[in-house]
Amino acid sequence: MKTYSPKIEDIKRQWFVADVKGKTLGKVATKVADIIRGKNKPTYSPHLDCGDFVVIVNVEEIKLTGNKLKDKVYNHHTRYANGLRSTTPDELIRVGKAERILFHAVAGMIPQSKLKKDILRKLKIFTGAEHKHSAQEPKVLDL
Repeated sequence: MKTYSPKIEDIKRQWFVADVKGKTLGKVATKVADIIRGKNKPTYSPHLDCGDFVVIVNVEEIKLTGNKLKDKVYNHHTRYANGLRSTTPDELIRVGKAERILFHAVAGMIPQSKLKKDILRKLKIFTGAEHKHSAQEPKVLDL
């Protein structure tokens, strides 16, 4: 028996749309991370980008358990002296950047490799119920 190794030309990508209204952040992030990496396919290969596209809608109504809304801190350094900036999920929602909460959670579940940037480009996040990818005819993803 020969070992099958998928080629770039053999990869068929699908589009999925998921409504995360009232869903828990961690559970959504793990399922989305697996789909955009391609781990849900039998032809998964860690050295290739074989995942599907995922469109997430209603991300401003995602649920964080416990006190994470106020206690969780996202740190970012500007690379200037005294440039450490810290924000909480509550501040991001108030400012209108709720999509960064889900993006940060999914990005943390993708391995640090050369493919990470390409994998994360397949994640499309929208705060409202409308999205601009209806021409791709995405299938509904049940989370």
